[in-house]
Amino acid sequence: MADRAETQGLDAQATIHVAGEWRDAVSGATREILDPADGQPFALVAEGDEKDTDLAVAAARRAFDEGDWPRTPVAERAALLRRAADLLVRDRERLGRLESRDAGKTVEEGRVDIDCVADAFRYFADLVAGEAPGRVVDAGSPDIHSVVVHEPVGVCALITPWNYPLLQASWKIAPALAAGNTFVIKPSEITPLTTVALIDLLAEAGLPAGVAGIVTGPGHSVGARLSAHPDVDLVSFTGGLVSGTKVAEAAAPTVKKVALELGGKNPNVVFADACATDEDFDTAVDQALNAAFIHSGQVCSAGARLIVEESVRERFVAELARRAGRIRLGRGSEDGVECGPLVSEQQRAKVEGYVASALEEGAVLRSGGRRPETAPERPAGGFFYEPTVLDQCHREMRVVREEVFGPVVTVETFRTEDEAVALANDTEYGLAGAVWTADAGRARRVAGRLRHGTVWINDFHPYLPQAEWGGFGKSGTGRELGPAGLAEYRETKHVYQNLAPRPVRWFAG
Repeated sequence: MADRAETQGLDAQATIHVAGEWRDAVSGATREILDPADGQPFALVAEGDEKDTDLAVAAARRAFDEGDWPRTPVAERAALLRRAADLLVRDRERLGRLESRDAGKTVEEGRVDIDCVADAFRYFADLVAGEAPGRVVDAGSPDIHSVVVHEPVGVCALITPWNYPLLQASWKIAPALAAGNTFVIKPSEITPLTTVALIDLLAEAGLPAGVAGIVTGPGHSVGARLSAHPDVDLVSFTGGLVSGTKVAEAAAPTVKKVALELGGKNPNVVFADACATDEDFDTAVDQALNAAFIHSGQVCSAGARLIVEESVRERFVAELARRAGRIRLGRGSEDGVECGPLVSEQQRAKVEGYVASALEEGAVLRSGGRRPETAPERPAGGFFYEPTVLDQCHREMRVVREEVFGPVVTVETFRTEDEAVALANDTEYGLAGAVWTADAGRARRVAGRLRHGTVWINDFHPYLPQAEWGGFGKSGTGRELGPAGLAEYRETKHVYQNLAPRPVRWFAG
C-alpha cells in the first residue's frame, strides 16, 4: 500500500478508509482524477456517498468512545505527530510531485507545501507537549481544588479544498490528533490523492485503527452528510462562501461546533513612498506578482486587488503588466515553468467569465486575458490561462467584489491614506491584506485600521504556524494554526473538588 494514491493505469484505488481498512465505495462508484496540465485522467478513486460516510463516522465514534486514543498521554500523541512529520520529510519528493500533478502547481510549490505540512505536525506536537495539565482556579479555600482542563471535542468532520490539498488537511488533522480527537476527512473530489497518502503515513506512524478515516466523494453527498451527522461533534470546513453557508446550515440542527475558513478578496495597498528607489520599486512590483499569481491565483489569500497611489500608478501597472506577460506557463514538472494551469476546465471558464464582465464594465486589459498558445510544456488539453492585469477598475465591478480564484489582479487608485483604507476595507470579506510604505508610523496606522484577519507590512503571503489564521466578515468564523487552532478541537471542563465535604443544611431533615 506504499503508493496507494498513484497509479500507472486506471485501475481503481480503494481510497475510502474505515476502521483501519481501505475499501471501495459501497455503491462501487469511481471517479477519474484529471491532470490539469493536459486534461487527461491519471488515477481512478472510489466515489463515496452517504452510506460510506455513515460507516466512517461510526468507526470514528467507536474509536473515540471505546478506544485508547483520547486517553493516550499527551507525550505519546506528540511523539506520533513527530513520527508523521519525519515520514513526510522522507516522502517529500514523491508527495510534492503528486501534489503538483493533482493540483496543477509547480513541483517546487508542491515540495514547499510538504515542508509546511511537516512543520504543522511538529508545531502542534510541541504545543501540546509543552502545555500545563490544567489551569488552577483559586476557590478561596485550602479545602477546594479547582482546575480547568482541556478535553477533545470527539469525532471531527474535516472538509478541505482543492487548491492546497495536503496543507489544508494538515492544518486540521494535526491539531485534531494533538487534542485527542478522532476524525473523518473529506478531501476535494478533484484533488484527493495526497490526503489519501497521508492517511497511510499516519498508520505507518502508529495511529490506532479507526482514529483516522477518509471518504473520497463529492460535497453534495459526503460533505453534506458529515455536516449534518448527529454523531459528529465538530465540522471544520475550508472552501467557498456558498458551500460554507450550506455547511453551517446543515450543522445547525445538531448544534455541533463549526469552524469555517472561507474566501477572500484581499487588498495589496502600495503607497508611493514604498517605490522611492529603483530597488524598492522592483521589490514592490515583484511582491505584487507573487501576491496575485502564485499557484495561478488559486489562493484564498491572493492579493487580487492592487490598490496603488495615483502618483505611481502608471509606472507601477506598466511594469507589473510587462512582467506578468513574461511568466512562463506550463506543466508543473517542466524545467523553467513558473506557473501551472488552473485546476479544472470549470475553474478556467469561471475566470474567463469574470474577465469578460470586467471588460464590459469598463476595465482596461493591460496583460493576459486569454488562453495561451499551446507548446511542448503546455498541452492543448491543459487548463491554462494567462496572468491577467485589469486596470482602471472600481468597486461596482463584479471582478472587484467577488472572489475570482484565478490569475487575475485588478487595479484601483487612491490619493490619501484615508481613501486607501476605505478602499481596502470596502469588501464583504476580511481574510488578509498588505500595506507597502516606507513610513513606519503610517504602516502601523493602516495595519491597525484594516479589517482583515492577517495584515502583512512590506511583504505578502508568509504565514507562521505559531500565529492564528482566520478572517473577518464573510471570510469565516474559524481559526487555524497557533494556540487558537488547537482550541478549535477542544472542549473545556471545570473540575471542582471539595477535599473536606460538609453538610450544607439548607433544608430541614
